Amino acid sequence: MKIVNNPNMKMVMDKKLVVGADFAGFHIKEAICNRLRNKGWEIEDLGVKNKDDNGPENMFHRVGLRVGSKISEGEYERALIFCGTGMGIHIAASKCPHVHAAVVESVPSGLRCITGNGCNVLSMGGFYVAPQMGIEIADAYLNHDLGDGYEWWPNFYEFHKLAVDELEAFDYAEFKANGFKLKHLYEVDLPDMMNDRPE
Repeated sequence: MKIVNNPNMKMVMDKKLVVGADFAGFHIKEAICNRLRNKGWEIEDLGVKNKDDNGPENMFHRVGLRVGSKISEGEYERALIFCGTGMGIHIAASKCPHVHAAVVESVPSGLRCITGNGCNVLSMGGFYVAPQMGIEIADAYLNHDLGDGYEWWPNFYEFHKLAVDELEAFDYAEFKANGFKLKHLYEVDLPDMMNDRPE
């Protein structure tokens, strides 16, 4: 799902991705990128590129800002970022406009961050996520889109797209001036279908 409109955006469906890691996320980033490159992916790496590449320009927050800017500018549809916990680099990338990021430590959460939340940046921590698990998380994230797997649930896509749209349009000054009440863009009914989920 494109959040920023750019006709030249490098898209996941074309196997194009931007990544970045600090020294603590380097090993998991390498495992995932090696697997993706073997599957034909083109990857731009904006962080640590070898185990000795630990200069100040590759501190986690600086890498996060560089990767986040590629999403903000509409150059890439999605990104993968890595540090020790996945949290610090996530906070940095999230400072960039149009970044909708998630810290993920399991395949179900990696899947849900895209299918239910439309995240365009996925962050993992090298201290907590094993390389093989990281590969499986990346595969789940990169092979799905908003709403996938929930076609049986009426309005699931529309309901979650509304959340993405309102967060993208969010203006804190306007929110504050409105007494901390969100100005709704539109409404979508989401029937409670959890007990009627198909087997």
